[in-house]
Amino acid sequence: MVAEQPVDERAAPVRVPPVFVYRYLPPRPRVVVKRDLLPGFAVLSTIALLGLPVGWLWARLAPPQNVVVADDGALVPVTGESYHRLDGLMLFVLIGLGAGLLTGIAVWLLRERRGPVVMLAATGGGALAAYLGQRTGIGSAAGRYALEAAPKVGDSIALAPVLETWWGVLAWPLGTALAYGCLAAWNGLDDLGRRLG
Repeated sequence: MVAEQPVDERAAPVRVPPVFVYRYLPPRPRVVVKRDLLPGFAVLSTIALLGLPVGWLWARLAPPQNVVVADDGALVPVTGESYHRLDGLMLFVLIGLGAGLLTGIAVWLLRERRGPVVMLAATGGGALAAYLGQRTGIGSAAGRYALEAAPKVGDSIALAPVLETWWGVLAWPLGTALAYGCLAAWNGLDDLGRRLG
């Protein structure tokens, strides 16, 4: 048997050397405003110009409303044709929403300029593009369905599609903000992956 050694209660406690903990916290990236103003203006103006071909496309796709000239000169819609007023608006909203989603994705791919300044510029450009598209589309459709001569009583004519409300203008900027915001949330990096290298 092994004899137990007496425990000295006066012995000094064992000292553990301090452990060096290295905690590196990189500085939080700051929002760059001044450097992004000129690219933001370029994004806004480029997107705004896209409204012109979108308006032309809407004028080609939107259905006209067939009406008949009544005895008193009033234009009476053919049965079921009055729904084309809503069809024109919904077509404009769908085109604007699709263009907005594509715009948001395309602007997100400008990696060196990611941030709130370019997002606001893209959203504002989408609103301006939708307004220009609405004005261009209405004018182009009116030219496409212009009357050659004065209609007579009983004549069936095709009225140009119109956008009777401005609510359709909101689809493009909302689609842009939705696409850009979803991509920024999915990214998960503090600087949105802005740094290259």
